[in-house]
Amino acid sequence: MQIEAFEIAVPDGVLEDLRDRLRRTRWPEAETVDDWSQGIPLAYLREVCDYWANGYDWRARERELNRIEQFIARFGGMDVHFIHARSPEAEAVPLVITHGWPGSVVEFQKVIGPLSDPVAHGGSASDAFHVVCPSLPGFGFSGKPARTGWGVDRIADCWAELMAGLGYDRYGAQGGDWGSGVSIAIGTRHPGRCLGIHLNMVMRTHMAIPDLRSPDPTWTAEEQQAAAALKYFVEWGTAYNRQHSTRPQTLGYGLTDSPVGQAAWILEKFREWTDCDGHPENALSRDELLDNVMLYWLGASATSSARLYWETFRPIAGGAAPKPATVTVPTGVAKFPSEIVPPVRSWCEPYFSDLRHWTVMPRGGHFAAFEQPELFVDDVRAFFGPLR
Repeated sequence: MQIEAFEIAVPDGVLEDLRDRLRRTRWPEAETVDDWSQGIPLAYLREVCDYWANGYDWRARERELNRIEQFIARFGGMDVHFIHARSPEAEAVPLVITHGWPGSVVEFQKVIGPLSDPVAHGGSASDAFHVVCPSLPGFGFSGKPARTGWGVDRIADCWAELMAGLGYDRYGAQGGDWGSGVSIAIGTRHPGRCLGIHLNMVMRTHMAIPDLRSPDPTWTAEEQQAAAALKYFVEWGTAYNRQHSTRPQTLGYGLTDSPVGQAAWILEKFREWTDCDGHPENALSRDELLDNVMLYWLGASATSSARLYWETFRPIAGGAAPKPATVTVPTGVAKFPSEIVPPVRSWCEPYFSDLRHWTVMPRGGHFAAFEQPELFVDDVRAFFGPLR
């Protein structure tokens, strides 16, 4: 593995091309409803994209991102971009944090400082972490897989090699969305190196989902709520998943060519999956939302990021998906109320033999570190504290 320093430096021409494309957009007609039920409303998207073209300051975001050391690790034919915030505290615990789709390393900008340098943020030196935030292959500033095989297990192995290359023999893993799957795979494939995993989303492969076609009158209120959320998601929220997992290449042409298309594809999910009371800017600022969209646009990564679904969810010829391995390393879960499908402890326990930490959060959604950084940091500290 080779590691080289990296700094974000987007050419002026790329930003000029973006603004030109935004200004030349051919818009569709407006939706025929007064809500988001047909997708992101035309008036809101036009407002956001006008700001993107004429008011948004990428250079300010670039400077902010470059304040933290970044690198490119080369694993054979794959380049992996990662942020590395070494703690000033000698006894800090290494921690690898992984994002998902449609997120990016931008999600963690508000938590990297408190995690790596808690004293400077009102915390205790005993809570310190050496924080590593990689961009998934095909996402952000990482390279794009040129061949098949880059699923969750291979990414987990790649992260294990990265942490070893950085000199970290024992470390924790944290994640939501695809980061949850990667962290679970680290825990199952590298238990001798993994101190424990902390999840703010539990993958459906590791929840004993009940039969939604036959509601059970003995379900608890918590189980009923989760079953209703899952039923809604299956019926109304999985079109993107099916497209990603079956025809990512076809989808990618439009999203790679149109910044408006890319923004719409992502921003709708931030409205659906954040704790935002119906509007994404109640959870995150417009600049924060566009910061995240930019990491998809700048790398033209609509197609390559969607392929992770194809790698994972495409039908397996000749039989069903293999039974997921039981996670034996210590596991903590932070349950945020507006998660896509809020995890239920009784559904998770069959797959986690050492589920020792479970926190029910008062607010927040799918993008936990982005939406509720203080709650996120406190819970990560609380879980890993006894494991140090």
